[in-house]
Amino acid sequence: APCASNGVSFTALSMSEESAVFEEPSVADAPIIEETPFVPAALVINGWTADEALPCYGLPGAVAPLGFFDPLGFSKNTDLNTVKRLREAEVMHGRVAMMATVGYIIGESTPTITYGMDVHHTIANNQIPEVPRTVLFPFFLAINIAEALRASTGWVEPGLGPLFSLSEKYYPGDIGFDPFGLKPKDAKDFANMQTKEWSNGRLAMLAAAGMCAQEQVNGEGILENL
Repeated sequence: APCASNGVSFTALSMSEESAVFEEPSVADAPIIEETPFVPAALVINGWTADEALPCYGLPGAVAPLGFFDPLGFSKNTDLNTVKRLREAEVMHGRVAMMATVGYIIGESTPTITYGMDVHHTIANNQIPEVPRTVLFPFFLAINIAEALRASTGWVEPGLGPLFSLSEKYYPGDIGFDPFGLKPKDAKDFANMQTKEWSNGRLAMLAAAGMCAQEQVNGEGILENL
């Protein structure tokens, strides 16, 4: 009798264990969680945000009556870094040209240490060979230092990224040099000032090239040809 009761008990225990087996839910029954891709926030520099849908990614510089003028398509189908690099070159050459146009007139039409009160002296194109080397060396050294500071401010250091790359947070031409505090804080005013600077720089580049060519043709000063 004990043996029979043990058999019954064992059989009942086995049936209860089989009925208590937990069935895991299948993968198909699990809820699907869609992950939203991470979209970084748009970088705002001096009130400007790069917009691929706009010419030159929305950088200022287009003025009436021509508006956005790029007949040779330098900015067409170009990436953001290339557009910023082109604008960097444009604004820097424009600044040099603006100083050059003033230098042409002042250098050959005003009293100087070399020529005294004689304002009809050597034309600007021929003045550099007359400058002593003791003056040229510190002059070119200052240019090299200024260019090195500009590169360290806006350009990616070689070895840390592709060559000829501007820093992501760098605005073309904004090297932080503003001793008179003329930089506007408002985004619209800043864009307006940048457009004026680019426009005057473009005009100055044409003017400096014309002055140089004119003096090469007839050998006379700028004011003498007016």
